[in-house]
Amino acid sequence: MLFWGAVITAIVLFSRTVGTGNRRYDAGGHGPGIAEHLLAERFARGEIDESEYTARLNVLRHRA
Repeated sequence: MLFWGAVITAIVLFSRTVGTGNRRYDAGGHGPGIAEHLLAERFARGEIDESEYTARLNVLRHRA
């Protein structure tokens, strides 16, 4: 029983690590990440226009 608990725990931890790879990359402030993806989705849905999309994208890419 303890063995199977350890196996299941290892699988869950591994899947979480693999699944959050982009978030960790984005959290460091390097490269494109979740924020740009969400912004693109809002633009695609028509929630924001092209000028607002471009302005916000520039802010995301040039943040300190």
